Parts: sequence; C-alpha cells; structure tokens
Amino acid sequence: MNTPFDVEPPHHKHTLLGSLRASFLTGLVVIAPVGLTIWLIWSVVGWIDGFVLPLVPKAYHPDRMIQDFFGLDPSLQINVRGLGVVIFLIFTILVGWVAKGFIGRSLIRMAESLVERTPVVRTIYSGIKQISETIFAQSERSFEKACLIEYPRRGIWALGFISTDAKGEITAKSGEPGEEMVSVFLPTTPNPTSGFLLFFPKSDVIELDMSVEDAAKLVISAGLVYPPERPKAAKSDVLPLPDTMSKSEKERRKG
Repeated sequence: MNTPFDVEPPHHKHTLLGSLRASFLTGLVVIAPVGLTIWLIWSVVGWIDGFVLPLVPKAYHPDRMIQDFFGLDPSLQINVRGLGVVIFLIFTILVGWVAKGFIGRSLIRMAESLVERTPVVRTIYSGIKQISETIFAQSERSFEKACLIEYPRRGIWALGFISTDAKGEITAKSGEPGEEMVSVFLPTTPNPTSGFLLFFPKSDVIELDMSVEDAAKLVISAGLVYPPERPKAAKSDVLPLPDTMSKSEKERRKG
C-alpha cells in the first residue's frame, strides 16, 4: 500500500496541482497526529482545571498569583493551565495512600455496604467500579498471546487474543471430556475495546508469534498495518537431535 511518504517512480509525472496535493497529504500525515495529541492533552487538562479550580480559593489561582506578583491589571486575563491537574494528582495519591491503610479500608467497606443497600446507586456504582478495576487495577493480568481462530465458520479466520485457560463449569460442560478449553477475546475493528468472549478447544487455536501490541495495531488499522516479519532462524542455529532418540520423539520435537 502506498503512503504519502512513498517516492514515486521517475517515469510518473505530476501536474502542479497533483504535486501540491501530494505535499498537502504528506504534511497532513505529519501534522495531524501531533496536533490531535496536543489538542487532546490541552482539552483534558482544561477539563480537569475547570472541575478542580472552583474548589480552590481565588487568591491561590495561578492567574491571580501572577497578577499580584507582577502588579498587573486585574482585568487582564491570563490563562494558566495545569494547576488543577497537579492538585488532582496530589489529592488522588493521598486518597490512595489512605485507602491502603486499615482505617481507609474499613471506611471504604462501610461506605460500600451503605451503597449496596441503595437501589439505584448500587447499580451505577458497581458498574463504574468494575470498569475502574479493569482499567486501573495494578495487576499483571493481561492477554497472553495473539491467536488465529476459525470464526464465524470454518474457513474464515479471525484474529483474537488468548485470555486464560477456561475453568470450572465452562470446561466441564463444553467440548469433549478431558479436552482443554481456552477463553479467547475476539475484538472488533477499528474499536478493539468491544468484541466477543469465545471459548475454543485449545487444539483449534493457533498461537501467533507477533506480540499482543502488534496484533492490536493490526486490528485497529483494519489490516493495513502489519508487524515487521521476524528473521527466521538459520539452519546452523538449530541444534541437531541426538541419534539415540526414537523416530517418534524426533518428530514430536520438530513439530
């Protein structure tokens, strides 16, 4: 696939309008990610400041402090962003530090027990709590590997992510007796945060060598961004199997 950065062959002639169009597209590819990133950060910082700064006394607002320090006209508008983010970070760290203590855990349990007895609030709170724990939980649980599965029918392959080995009732009531099952998350394109949870026999799942990050890029780009191919191991790097092994053992190790 061609990109705006690709150099056209010498025999391909451009008109002036075509050259300007190609240069514009190239500049857009360079500027758009940087501009959107800056805009998003600026907007988020402004949103946090707008929520936090009204809770801070006006004498401690950064624009008021700058005006008082330099003796500027009070009617002069100075937009200083970032103080609300700093206050929010400090406040969040303090709350987390208290919550990890015995008193904090006890207070949280009392508050959650009160919320659980409130009909409408408990539904909203439990949903937000599950989402927060999934996104921000400090655990090492994540997708193990990228894989290929035949979905939605035989002969059509889909890219998925292996979550964990299936356990309990799922394993007992699915597949053949004694067959290992794995849970696979099948993401949608181009939004990989939504998808389907599927359970497959382990023998029907093909694990890929590409990393989970590369597979996610492939899903988000709708198949346009493929990971670079890994160099294949040279024959000299493969250790020969000892002659004392049986033929079946050699075939098993080669496979």
